[in-house]
Amino acid sequence: MNKSKEKTIRVLVAKTGLDGHDRGAKVLTLGLRNEGMETIYTGLRQTPEKIVQTAIQEDVDAIGLSCLSGAHKYLFPRVVELLKEKRVDDVLVIGGGIVPPEDIPFLKEKGIEEIFGPGTMVGEVAEYIRKNIKRK
Repeated sequence: MNKSKEKTIRVLVAKTGLDGHDRGAKVLTLGLRNEGMETIYTGLRQTPEKIVQTAIQEDVDAIGLSCLSGAHKYLFPRVVELLKEKRVDDVLVIGGGIVPPEDIPFLKEKGIEEIFGPGTMVGEVAEYIRKNIKRK
């Protein structure tokens, strides 16, 4: 009997740079877990290099980047660049935190597929991930 079981979506939630505020990232991590996803939380002050290394090691389907420090225009695109350098092209990269609306087009141009601001419902993020992951 060949029963194919759908693979559980794996999401890495990462706090980038020197940002020391992680309440939203922790809420998202637990919320996505409640939505049936496997989640890995990196903890605070992660470099783009460490985030990409962890994403590869954990074989994730999506990376959720969080930044409240204002460094999103450097840190978020750097994660995408490093994924490309490592030839990882099947990971959905989304962002959240305090991102001014005028920065969103730049981030999307650089490969961040969606930005979720403060107050976004976890279910909305989960639904976006489900609809947009790039299955391996």
